[in-house]
Amino acid sequence: MLGTDGARPSGGLPPLAPPPAPVRTRRRRWRTLVGVVAALVVVAPIAWFWAASLPAGTWSVTDMGYPDDGGGAPLRTDHGSMAGMTGRSVDTLRLPDGPADVQVTLVARAQTVRLAGGQVVTGYTLNGVTPGPEIRAVQGQTVRVRLVNADVPRGVTLHWHGMNVPNGEDGVAGVTQDAVLPGGEYVYRFRADQVGSFWYHSHQVADAQVRGGLFGALVVVPRGTSAAPSPTDVTALVHLYDGRRTVNGVGGDLAVPAAPGAVVRVRVTNTDSGPMRAWSSAPYRVLAVDGSDVRGPIPVSGSATQVTAGGRADLEVTGPARIELGGSAVVVGNPTTGTTQLAPAPRTAVDLLTYGTPTPLDRSTLGFDPSAPTRVFDYAIGRRPGFVNGVPGLFWTINGGMYPDVPMFMVREGDVVRMRISNSSGEVHPMHLHGHHAVVLARDGVPATGSPWWIDSLDVPDGASFDVAFVADNPGIWMDHCHNLAHPGQGLVAHLMYEGATTPYRAGSDTPNDPE
Repeated sequence: MLGTDGARPSGGLPPLAPPPAPVRTRRRRWRTLVGVVAALVVVAPIAWFWAASLPAGTWSVTDMGYPDDGGGAPLRTDHGSMAGMTGRSVDTLRLPDGPADVQVTLVARAQTVRLAGGQVVTGYTLNGVTPGPEIRAVQGQTVRVRLVNADVPRGVTLHWHGMNVPNGEDGVAGVTQDAVLPGGEYVYRFRADQVGSFWYHSHQVADAQVRGGLFGALVVVPRGTSAAPSPTDVTALVHLYDGRRTVNGVGGDLAVPAAPGAVVRVRVTNTDSGPMRAWSSAPYRVLAVDGSDVRGPIPVSGSATQVTAGGRADLEVTGPARIELGGSAVVVGNPTTGTTQLAPAPRTAVDLLTYGTPTPLDRSTLGFDPSAPTRVFDYAIGRRPGFVNGVPGLFWTINGGMYPDVPMFMVREGDVVRMRISNSSGEVHPMHLHGHHAVVLARDGVPATGSPWWIDSLDVPDGASFDVAFVADNPGIWMDHCHNLAHPGQGLVAHLMYEGATTPYRAGSDTPNDPE
């Protein structure tokens, strides 16, 4: 120790000599090396995950993820090899050319329009209007739609939501066709074999284009009836334009001039990305869900019907009545009567798991036996930090994998497929399988006991699970994704791929195709 004057007391130990300069240099180098190694240990995996998430300039959906055969018989698959073009191309899965009973031309434009209620929106139109023209057909008729792109910069397509068209007509850019670029056109053809309420929308840059107005209604009525619109058969396309809810492009209430006592079918379609509820102060019945009739629909009082994003619910009321749509309404008959006044939102919702006539879910009622599936799949939705397309964030996962490391659900034509969809992601997801309808077997392990609940769009809340079943009867390559249209671009998309199915179409920055 030092004395008070700073000098070392006599008899103390001599001061330690500093290490030689070479030793000090080596220590500094070792410390630097250890720091660099520690940084690499942390950064290298992050860099690897980032690089692995970068999409190629051009890629095929058949290269996506890994094949999952659902525990069934082994399949011949071209997954992961575009050299396997010996299979059946989606281009061959189209309705042959010929006469059509319903012919429509739709011209897509990017423009600013004034809606019927006076609201001015900048987005997209079909034939100068948004929503686009309603297409109506009689069951069994052939529909031909010619899509022309006047000036939508990134191109357009049309997907027939809920209509089980041949795969080549599905309208998914980069999977079943190329996007129709400005000045181009494309023709869709399909038979309207399914009766019900459907809709069409772009599946190119889908999130922006659907929000911006590229959609319209598609209605198919039973054989022997007229497809002409009437005051007793009304379509209600619900859509948010710039945050304001509209019905058929009308802000506020949509008036339906039905006579007192008239029984009116209102085809409610949710074109937005989140669930919505419909209700009435007057008794109503749920006639159909996603284009499929409900067996024995009973009158509903004091409860709302939840309509999934992308989904449809056909509601029947007797005029005068008012169907509330969460900020807008369909007013049937005289708006001054008590039954057409604003009704408060109910606290309860119709449970479609038990609604309608109890029906066994077996071969006698479904046409197949869901208790003896050929293949069984899990579609478990989660969320975790990572990279998607080179962007860091908190992204959706499927079966623990982050896009593109997600399953390709592989099937053979004729398979009976059972799938459990579960959600632990913290947010509701409206799941939509293209080209097929599935029947709900159970929710959270509780079996369905009402009318068969057929769906093509299904809300799966956080913490919930659904068991569904369907027959693989429509060959091709089909999207199976969340219809909150921002979510597929964040990784919540998989595909159902039939044995031997191939596609010549590609997506990526080096192509015009961006289906999300």
